[in-house]
Amino acid sequence: MPATRFTKLALASIVAMATGTNALLTNPIRTTISRDIKTPDPVPQSGIDEAVELMSTGRMYRYNVKDAASSTVSKCEVEIAAYTGHKYCVALNSCGSAIMLMMKCAGLQPGDEVLSNAFTFGAVPSAIEHAGGKAVYVESDYNHVMDVTDLEKKLVAHPNCKFCLISHMRGKVADMDAIKDACDRHGVTLLEDCAHSLGVYWKGTHTGHVGKVAAISSQSYKMINSGEGGFLLTDDAEIAAKCAVYAGAYEGLAGKHTTVPGPEVFGDLPNQIPNYSVRMSALAAAVIRPQILTLDERREKYNERYAFVTEKLVERKGHLLSVPVNTPGMTPVHDSLQFNLNEDITEEQVQKFLDECATHGLPVELFGHKSNARNFINWKFAPAEDPLPLTAKMLKRACDVRLPLMWDDEDFQTMVDVLCESLDAAVADEDVMA
Repeated sequence: MPATRFTKLALASIVAMATGTNALLTNPIRTTISRDIKTPDPVPQSGIDEAVELMSTGRMYRYNVKDAASSTVSKCEVEIAAYTGHKYCVALNSCGSAIMLMMKCAGLQPGDEVLSNAFTFGAVPSAIEHAGGKAVYVESDYNHVMDVTDLEKKLVAHPNCKFCLISHMRGKVADMDAIKDACDRHGVTLLEDCAHSLGVYWKGTHTGHVGKVAAISSQSYKMINSGEGGFLLTDDAEIAAKCAVYAGAYEGLAGKHTTVPGPEVFGDLPNQIPNYSVRMSALAAAVIRPQILTLDERREKYNERYAFVTEKLVERKGHLLSVPVNTPGMTPVHDSLQFNLNEDITEEQVQKFLDECATHGLPVELFGHKSNARNFINWKFAPAEDPLPLTAKMLKRACDVRLPLMWDDEDFQTMVDVLCESLDAAVADEDVMA
């Protein structure tokens, strides 16, 4: 028996002996978490050292170097491209910039429709709006991925649509073969938002290769952490050249890149398209570089902990919740936990569950909450024009919990206890203990 659980039972027994045999039922001893759920991954010392060296020289601007081989950002692009298997890579100031630019570089024109997940982060429809497009939302299912059947319906209903931007939300990958087949049959270009899927593979290949272009993130809560940052990845030379120019490669500065095509592809692009100045700084690249080396190791640790938490949750509360099922063919990175509460749990009980978790130190997000930026009803800048009943129903019971890498293994047993005890308090359920 784990020490933490023994202590709880021992204390409860003392209380019971002091106050009566019913004390365990009327005054339960509740588990509380004291760790910070938003603890990000730290920067390895070598990244700190490289950043300090850059600051000591003042050369934090990516192009303030003699050549590409001397550029910290160019080195980082080479390492990211080697990890994901892409030919071209352009480092940017955010994944939002990468998503916006991959649409513009792929040929999006003002007013063009872009099919996208109804369940994603608000930055995705924001990027569509930023690029000048119009978002058309595709239902997401109870596995939190794009619904292929609804995609087919939307492709038929929107015959002028030229782009489909699929988000691998929380690292969950839809049936990419079916998605690509549907897009190809309707003459639609597939683009991949891989902000949450660095380290995730589809049928043995890193995500981001089924679509024509992909974007990954280095925002604090992602698999690589530079605070803010992103990368555009592609095997298409013209798209890579356009992205470098849009990002800020003016006056021949593309020559200080390594993972872009040659000057013959750039041609007159620096004079034809604008410079948005959305480059990644050398400081961001410096702190990212050593984190790339530990991606696979960290994926293993995340997945082991996820397996433990989900097994215990289903064992104790499988009659009240379900865990999304991974699409066959994907290799996951489970750096966070999602589960769906049962439909017969009322909205009041759902809120009670969230409140109980928060009171006991574990913030749990409800994707369908009225304040959640992942709830499509909150995207008033790009509202859904058609009903999305499947997504709306799923979001009302879909919960989200971080799995911080820096926590200790025993903290995840505590997490399970808080979740289960909070469900007990919310629905008056008797816990099923193994």
